[in-house]
Amino acid sequence: MGPVVAGGTGALALLVTGCSIGGEGKLASGGSDTTVTITPANGTAQVKPDGTIEVKASGAKLRDVTVQGGGAAISGSYGDGRKTWRSTRTLTPGTSYTVTAQAGDGGKTRTATSSFTTLKPAQTLSIADVTPNVTGEKVGVGMPIFVRFNRPVTDKAAVERTLRVTPEKPVEGAWRWVGSDQVIYRTKTYWQPHQTVRFQADLAGVNAGGGVYGAKDAQATISIGAAQITTGDIGDHHMTVTRDGKKLRTVPFSAGNGQTREFTTTSGVHLLMEKGNPVTMTSPGRKEGDPGYYKTVVNYAVRFSNSGEYVHSAPWSVGSQGSTNVSHGCLNVSPANAKWFYDVMQRGDVIDLTGTDREVEWDNGWSVWQLSFDKWREGSALR
Repeated sequence: MGPVVAGGTGALALLVTGCSIGGEGKLASGGSDTTVTITPANGTAQVKPDGTIEVKASGAKLRDVTVQGGGAAISGSYGDGRKTWRSTRTLTPGTSYTVTAQAGDGGKTRTATSSFTTLKPAQTLSIADVTPNVTGEKVGVGMPIFVRFNRPVTDKAAVERTLRVTPEKPVEGAWRWVGSDQVIYRTKTYWQPHQTVRFQADLAGVNAGGGVYGAKDAQATISIGAAQITTGDIGDHHMTVTRDGKKLRTVPFSAGNGQTREFTTTSGVHLLMEKGNPVTMTSPGRKEGDPGYYKTVVNYAVRFSNSGEYVHSAPWSVGSQGSTNVSHGCLNVSPANAKWFYDVMQRGDVIDLTGTDREVEWDNGWSVWQLSFDKWREGSALR
């Protein structure tokens, strides 16, 4: 997993809601006809991060408003014929800000300033991890975006409003909460290949409920690679791998023997999750000495579920590959095919399997495509 990069420092603002603490800003140069009022007033402390900076001018129009301070850059918008300016985003907690406003007509300019500090809450919310976010990694067209927070989120709707996903090639998508501290973004159809997707969370200052405020903004850049789709019929014992619509290879395999549900390979749309070489596999729910216990080291293993399913090298079953299912649920392939598949695999590549009555659950690994998009977005806090 890659790092989550916080928002930049400094600020420059250019305008929209009110604030509860008022007062006139400090007037830097006098003028009998023009007054400028800045809220929060100069010297104010403990300003709530979800409050608003407001500037009002009388006797002249506002020429310029800037906000300087640490944390997220504060933007804003003018209103009432440039007689008002209001900030359009939340403030970073525990931060000092200075607002400078200029107003005037013709050659006469009046300047007012106000310096204040925001509340430093006892608890803050931040993003602990974004997946995928590994520098240089390209992921498959089925890849979701996983966002995990450092603590449970009380006001999920307020937090979800701060999350933005911007692909170079637009596609509809939605967030789904899968716990109090994790939310997942999935598109309606697969990403278009060969593009960059940007994730942004304007989290700083957002009231997340229970006295918790967002600590800082975060962002991540995700690179979508080729459209690599694997389709396989478990009864036919073969899978075909395509890249951007062109066939790369058909691979014979031996799937789960089906003697128990546990040893039945799941059907459905899976995503390739990770790979390892070697990987030690043990029988789930069994200990040494139990019937059916095994502990095996395999090479070139590519995981596609949380229930222990991999595509991996199995030299011991080469004679069955392409004709008979003899595995404990994995897709056994030859050493040469296993290495080839391992080398071309991207996290988030699609592996769509048919042929058994055991459907993979949507939350088994990254099998999010098992839910219809309408069902998926029912998990949004903004539905």
